Amino acid sequence: MPELPEVEVSRMGITPHVVGQTVSRIVVRNPQLRWPVPAEIRQIEGQVIRRVSRRAKYLLLETDIGYAIVHLGMSGNLRVLPADMPPQKHDHVDLVLASGEVLRYNDPRRFGAWLWQQPADAMHQVLGKLGPEPLDAAFSAEYLVEKAKGKRTAIKQLIMDNQVVVGVGNIYANESLFSAGIHPKRAAGQVSRQRLEKLVAEIKAVLAFAIEQGGTTLKDFKQADGKPGYFAQELLVYGKAGQPCPRCDKPLSEVKIGQRATVYCSDCQK
Repeated sequence: MPELPEVEVSRMGITPHVVGQTVSRIVVRNPQLRWPVPAEIRQIEGQVIRRVSRRAKYLLLETDIGYAIVHLGMSGNLRVLPADMPPQKHDHVDLVLASGEVLRYNDPRRFGAWLWQQPADAMHQVLGKLGPEPLDAAFSAEYLVEKAKGKRTAIKQLIMDNQVVVGVGNIYANESLFSAGIHPKRAAGQVSRQRLEKLVAEIKAVLAFAIEQGGTTLKDFKQADGKPGYFAQELLVYGKAGQPCPRCDKPLSEVKIGQRATVYCSDCQK
């Protein structure tokens, strides 16, 4: 599943092609994605895309009258192609641009979404209860200490809770906890302030480096130009159960936390 770095890389990739462009038309080949594509989204036709922003793992294509909210789901991707390029299987939505290019959404599993939000309306429900962005100053050691206080929840589950902080998906939670030396099953309220400070710093560093590397390609993710992300080559523990720990050489362990595969070193993470 594309996580925050992959979505941010997609945002950066499509921005030069779509910002300032008029949407000639929108083509919805399959209106039934994770949620039905709303008919109101056709209001984007004739509008100029002023900005492409990101909130958590949602991309916002902003115009003067509202914005399309795009989620890549588990297997979705956005590609910028010539407008006369024939659609392929699973190409569900096209934004045809006046430039002669098309922003094309492909999603084999159809767990992604295209939604519409008008500025005068209340914030869309998918954006309403999200925590701070992990790379923003609002996500600080002081903030995480307060959120962790008294919690028996595993620290890994806490940092993957989108109401606490957005975008720390499974890959990056594994990597950040290893870098911070914190056992993923440790109760959040039992992690010291000093170690939470380290964890916040590692989350920011891991995510920033993943964005720099173009994201992580494991199965489905590709950048907007079709190239894979290269952070997979930098992974220290994720997907490496049984292999030697990169620090102490002891075999890495694996456990399920919240139904998600969690890899850690029982010696280096306490």
